[in-house]
Amino acid sequence: MVIVNAHIWDAYGEHFGNLRIENGVIVEMGEGLSLEDHGCIDAQGCYLLPALVDTNVSLKDGQLNGKNLTSLAHYALKGGVGTVVLNSDLSPKIDNEITLEFVHHHRTTPSGAVIECSSSALNDAGGLSNSAILLKKGALAISASTQGDYNQMSRIAQYCQMNGKSLFFHAVDSSLFESGVMADGAVAAQLGLSGISPLSEIVHVASMIEVSRHFGITLVFKNITEPRSIHLIATAAASGIKVKCEVGLHHLIKTDAACNGYDSDAKINPPLVTEAKRLELKEALKAGKIDLLTALHHPNSDIHKDVTFNDAHFGTTSIGEYFPLSYTYLIHTGILSWNHFLTLACANPACYMGMNKGKIAVGEKADLILFDPKGMTPVPHHHSLYKNESLLGRVTMAIQGESVTRF
Repeated sequence: MVIVNAHIWDAYGEHFGNLRIENGVIVEMGEGLSLEDHGCIDAQGCYLLPALVDTNVSLKDGQLNGKNLTSLAHYALKGGVGTVVLNSDLSPKIDNEITLEFVHHHRTTPSGAVIECSSSALNDAGGLSNSAILLKKGALAISASTQGDYNQMSRIAQYCQMNGKSLFFHAVDSSLFESGVMADGAVAAQLGLSGISPLSEIVHVASMIEVSRHFGITLVFKNITEPRSIHLIATAAASGIKVKCEVGLHHLIKTDAACNGYDSDAKINPPLVTEAKRLELKEALKAGKIDLLTALHHPNSDIHKDVTFNDAHFGTTSIGEYFPLSYTYLIHTGILSWNHFLTLACANPACYMGMNKGKIAVGEKADLILFDPKGMTPVPHHHSLYKNESLLGRVTMAIQGESVTRF
């Protein structure tokens, strides 16, 4: 297979020309490739990009089953995501070998993204899961959220330390979070809805930075929304502590004003923040203080969204529009360059999960997306933050090894 007239962007820069793929691997790049006896794809006018990696993905209604996994795989690839890493706090939780084996059985789907997963640090009973075994069996990292037992947290960090794996951590205080339905602020007050204090995140970011420092582990803070948290993480990273910051696309694009009219599609976890905080997040993004991006995909059935705001489940549908959303709001607007975006949405997430992705070069596996910047992507989902929007750009093709999927 030969791809011609390619305008190539990856996490390391910009290239032009043709490339040849054999047995799923890029074997040649340059202008003078022979096109005889090979399937030829003309990329004229499009960008050839590495497929994205999203390490913060949930299933519909949080239910781990074969139908949801297959649906996710197809939908993610349509949005330009070649690898998804499931959140472990599903139902059932990914905390044992049987559940892990089930996920691995659905790891690959024709014309779908590859599905990976992390191991839940705790089991349903609140005790430590056997993370060491799960890591050996193929879980890529350990994931955890705030809980009060720092003896347990120390043992979780030791698992990561012994196995050379990252800890993906959601900093949230349940006692503060569960008392609210959206971010604390003027909009919540106007709507008469209970707010969630920013301390729910900040205090646990501060404490877990010390855990990372003490054990020397890489700790990825998931879906951070508070500028104060980003400052703490960036300061710690500058001092040599191996902490990383992930931010969801929605918190860079939308604000808590989206909740006006009691729109349950704007009820997400973590909650949308004020315009002032959103602008601070964008400045942190441009300043290089954010290390990973996520589409923060957590879809729900109608029965969980077509209800009152208080009763609605948290989450929105988004991974199928990952590339167009990012292009419309971050790249086309000049906030991020292509290579900076691909570092945050491909190379870095892969690296912290122990994978090598984000580079288009000879010897690399073909995991590629063809993106037409002149196309348009309508958002058809009636339970999306972006419903009725038409986004710039369109994913037209995915190339996974020798397999080509056209959209």
